[in-house]
Amino acid sequence: MNKVEEFSSTKQEHPSLILTEQGVKDIRANLGRIPIFDKTLEATKVEVDAEIKNGFDVPLPKDYSGGYTHETHKKNYVLMQKAGVLYQILQDEKYAKFVKDMLFEYAKEYPKWPIHPKPRSYARGKLFWQCLNDSNWLVYTSQAYDCIYDFLSEDERNILENDLFRPFADHISIHNLKFFNRVHNHATWGNVAVGMIALVMDDDVLLERALSGVENADYDPNEKDDDGGYIRKEGQAIGFFANVNDPFSPDGYFTEGPYYQRYASYPFLIFAQALQNKRPEQKVFQFKDSVLIKSVNALLNLSDKDGEFFLLNDSQKGMSYFNSSLVSAVDIAYHFGGNNPELLSIAKKQDEVTLDDAGLAVALGIKEGKEKPFVKKSIELSDGANGDEGGVAILRSYGLELVFKYTAHGLSHGHYDKLSFALFEDGNEVVQDYGMGRFVNIEQKGGGNYLKENKTWARQSIAHNTLVQNETSHFKGKYDIGSKYHPTKYVFSVTDENLQVASAKDDKAYPGTRLHRTMVAIKDEAYETPYILDIMRVVSDSSNQYDLPFYFLGHVMQANFEYSKMPVPEILGKSDGYQHLYKEASASVKEGNITLNWLRNNKFYTYTAITSNADEVIFGRIGANDPDFNLRNEQTLILRKKNVKDALYVSTIESHGRYSPVSELAVNAYSNIKKVSVVYDSKEYTAIKIDTKNDKSKVFIISNQKNDKDLEHKLTIKNKEYIWKGAYQLIEN
Repeated sequence: MNKVEEFSSTKQEHPSLILTEQGVKDIRANLGRIPIFDKTLEATKVEVDAEIKNGFDVPLPKDYSGGYTHETHKKNYVLMQKAGVLYQILQDEKYAKFVKDMLFEYAKEYPKWPIHPKPRSYARGKLFWQCLNDSNWLVYTSQAYDCIYDFLSEDERNILENDLFRPFADHISIHNLKFFNRVHNHATWGNVAVGMIALVMDDDVLLERALSGVENADYDPNEKDDDGGYIRKEGQAIGFFANVNDPFSPDGYFTEGPYYQRYASYPFLIFAQALQNKRPEQKVFQFKDSVLIKSVNALLNLSDKDGEFFLLNDSQKGMSYFNSSLVSAVDIAYHFGGNNPELLSIAKKQDEVTLDDAGLAVALGIKEGKEKPFVKKSIELSDGANGDEGGVAILRSYGLELVFKYTAHGLSHGHYDKLSFALFEDGNEVVQDYGMGRFVNIEQKGGGNYLKENKTWARQSIAHNTLVQNETSHFKGKYDIGSKYHPTKYVFSVTDENLQVASAKDDKAYPGTRLHRTMVAIKDEAYETPYILDIMRVVSDSSNQYDLPFYFLGHVMQANFEYSKMPVPEILGKSDGYQHLYKEASASVKEGNITLNWLRNNKFYTYTAITSNADEVIFGRIGANDPDFNLRNEQTLILRKKNVKDALYVSTIESHGRYSPVSELAVNAYSNIKKVSVVYDSKEYTAIKIDTKNDKSKVFIISNQKNDKDLEHKLTIKNKEYIWKGAYQLIEN
């Protein structure tokens, strides 16, 4: 049999996407005895009942994100999905009638509507300003249609399918090939939208379109989207499975970063669930060594103690695994991924489940007490389809979480921040990544879309905690260049919880310049909290100016160097993000150490950095050339070295004390580190000595050229011989 014959000959049942006939029976049989499911069901019923009472609107589309028509159509598809599920579970026809009436209103209006009047998108929808949101609508509405399918007559189904669903699917696919035929979260939503409605309508032609894309040989390989990313690479596979294969590494890391992985997780996993239920022969959950199941575990590990996702690439602060997309992802991964009991502990924190077969499985697992803690450990996640395009390391040590980024660019949502880092303690940012320049779905800020400052500031290298050469962003801030390259992992070792090391190199961000950064989490038994050692080596063919910004969050308590605060701040530069920084104070420093002590969330922190003669320290603040107040006015300290070829930046970051506003007492408010010094530096080795205030010292040595973990090294420093095996060693001096 060919695909169409095989598909058409199978018995079709409804519902069969996220709910199955047997699943509905099991849910009804357990109602009243599954607390988390019952609670979610009741909350959903209250919400939908209120909306049914109020009535619905299907307005002529005209607004950007946050506007009335946008938010109304968005609310409609969510309500239809929920009402459809309520109809199946509660068997109350008022929910089916609500969905039916709304669908017929859309079927009446949709053929009349022109392309959305807002022109910003490269692929404009009809309900929304971009096909992406139209695809959201169809993904959710397909589930509603599946739930009321048998409630409708054949004639009614024909009207909906011919006047609404098929034209809708055609618009986001064959009429918008540059949206549909790509590898990107946009295309994922488009592929899944077409695939979901295909499964409901038993349309094998549409299903094949969703799985394999639409063949078109005349696409322009130089065409880009609104964010500056290429629409499609020459020879690139398209369709749903291509969107699973290419952006996910074998570890489950999604190259666009966790914020967009969260967004794309819903279509990836909801369609996988539907395919598994209706087309199990596709073996979607086994594809690429079960990468979709792995992706859920990876995404959960890319969150801090409070479940908020780390800010890699375009990201909005505060997004967390409490988002509805992750409720679905966790439930589906549990149900179809072998019932991992650790996922139950996440679901328990989320305090809700999906109202379907997967949600029932989770609810029963929690009821039966099967959950185990989801323990976030130090982890490295590779990037790239084959796992060979760098990665991201997370060092977790006694409450500290250091995120070290050496990934590929991340498609059109990438930032120019090779070898950057951010630091968290107990779920709070201490050293930040700015995130993105956008106020999502807040209409008064650019229609809720990306602001121009996302490109001019948030994506530029100076906006991150990484080295900037000659006030120019990595790869000249050009996607065409940056998308071709990635850093190289050098070391990742976390077997010793008291000494965790991540190290990576990059020689493409600036031609003729080699960067090597090593980040170490060290737990000294004499002190309560670990400290971070940061070593950035720069080797260049020419003399340059180097800036290393440090975006600490909190209130400055004290600095050990004299600086001049300017009566009127100056704008730091003209382009590459520098035009958005004010220079508020500066100092010329000599050889030795500078320290910056600050307070954040009633905790004390100290940054200690090694300086050379004529180094400049700049206190900067974000907010210059920002007429619409789109940027957060946050501070940075920049350590600048001028007219040098090679440079070595070494610093430590400590968390070391507390302040109580109740007792008004400060405890351990000063640094525990007396001095940081370079005791050896060559092409082959770098050795850093850390003297602490208890009159002890440690020496950290790293081999700069050879990272073989079994290779023995021997180095003499000031008549003392050090012998060790592996790329690095920490030695009590």
